[in-house]
Amino acid sequence: MTPSYEKVTPAERIVITIIVMVGAFIAILDTTIVDVVVPKMMAPLSTDLYGVQWVITSYMTAAAVGLLLVASLGTSYGFSKIFILGIAIFTISSAACASASSLAEMIVFRSLQGIGEAFIMGSAQTILFAAYPPERHGLAMGIFALGVSFAPALGPTAGGFLTEHFSWRYVFWINVPIGTLNFIAALFFLRELMPYTKKLVFNFISYFWLATASISLLIMLSKGQQHGWFQSTFIGVLAFLSAISLCLYFISEIKSKTPLIDFSIYKIPEFSLTMGFHFFVLGFAMYQIFYLLPLYYERLKGLPTFDTGLHMLAFAGFIGVFSIISGILSDKISPVKILFFSFILLCICSLFLLPKLNYWLPAKKAAILTIPFGIALGTFFAPMAALALRPLGDKAGLGVAQMNYQRFIGGSFGTALATNTLEKRASFHFQEADSLQSVNYANMFIEKTAHKLEAFFSEPLATLKAKAMLYKWQELMAYSLAFQDTFRYTFYYAAIGGLFLLALAYHQRFNRRPK
Repeated sequence: MTPSYEKVTPAERIVITIIVMVGAFIAILDTTIVDVVVPKMMAPLSTDLYGVQWVITSYMTAAAVGLLLVASLGTSYGFSKIFILGIAIFTISSAACASASSLAEMIVFRSLQGIGEAFIMGSAQTILFAAYPPERHGLAMGIFALGVSFAPALGPTAGGFLTEHFSWRYVFWINVPIGTLNFIAALFFLRELMPYTKKLVFNFISYFWLATASISLLIMLSKGQQHGWFQSTFIGVLAFLSAISLCLYFISEIKSKTPLIDFSIYKIPEFSLTMGFHFFVLGFAMYQIFYLLPLYYERLKGLPTFDTGLHMLAFAGFIGVFSIISGILSDKISPVKILFFSFILLCICSLFLLPKLNYWLPAKKAAILTIPFGIALGTFFAPMAALALRPLGDKAGLGVAQMNYQRFIGGSFGTALATNTLEKRASFHFQEADSLQSVNYANMFIEKTAHKLEAFFSEPLATLKAKAMLYKWQELMAYSLAFQDTFRYTFYYAAIGGLFLLALAYHQRFNRRPK
């Protein structure tokens, strides 16, 4: 059988790459561009901050559940068709989100949008792998990583600009013309490169249990901090439901003749060990940093949304440049060596550079200190994907789906950990400052401040405001130290991922496999 990449001319390969890249870019961009405008939605959708958080949660859970479908649908009907369907769903639901007039409508349309992203992301890398020869898979993944890693960094800037100059609804409207043009281009130029069966073989029972476990887990992680984790009955029920559903899923898989997921791919060390590295380093470390940086600029430094985005762009350019460089190098040298470079640079960032980000540090210097993190990100995705997917052959589609599914689960864990650590350390530092603080000095500060405020307020009110100022300053300093701690703690999660990378290097050294 003629390899799929030999059926594609160089010109067709360029067109396919552009189509896939644009689709993946707008899908990934939407995961972060919405985050910065969520507060602006509360009044138009008649809800509070807790209610509007479901705009993010619904998207994330729908995308995770949708990814479980992609491998089966792709092998049955073709990955290009799934990609085109994903673009159509994503574009239509974007227009619906932009027109939503209630929270219920927004949650439904965002869920559809999440399914669209799942179909796009679950098929995009498989299509690129089929279009490029094996010796250029690193380059293909480097190009893909350019969009996957650059889009989240661009999200806050784009979201802030659109909200500031137009309306939060344009965050969704912007997807419509781009998605429509991409859909038309895909319809005409994207053909099937991999064989498909035209017959759907799907384990609906296993899918139901795994989807239930995934939804319960993601909601638990996204709402845990709000409800007080396991002090809440709601969170306890979700944890129990997730655990029971996962057990029932494994029972269903063992008894089924047509399992939902072919776990034989995890017997391939290059895939299983790389996925372990991917899960902890991306989900537990890099996602935490991505989540913390906008909070640092907006909540601690007090920057507007658009300025926050501009400061995050400082490292975004380096992500793009090094994604291409690492992709090219992955075809020439061992991807493991590039991953070691990325890992060591991430450790340096989390241990020494990012913990310098505090209240006193000028925002421009903070942006410069994040540049090495951008380089670490840029050198992560391409070698990781090339290393994991290269040995899978015709099962690459399943590998892609599993990789993206892990991205959502790991990212949810990372976000929950970052929130929990930040709040816990802020509380610790606040109480520590309170216990070490001189009562005489505090009273002196309150008296002096109240005396100055008495020119504008009555004496009792001036005293209350002086006390509030002292409290606010103490809280600000507590969060400044908490951000430093939380950035530093990401190293420990990255270190766990590093153990998988060491195991992979050991395996490759003593079990050489031909490329």
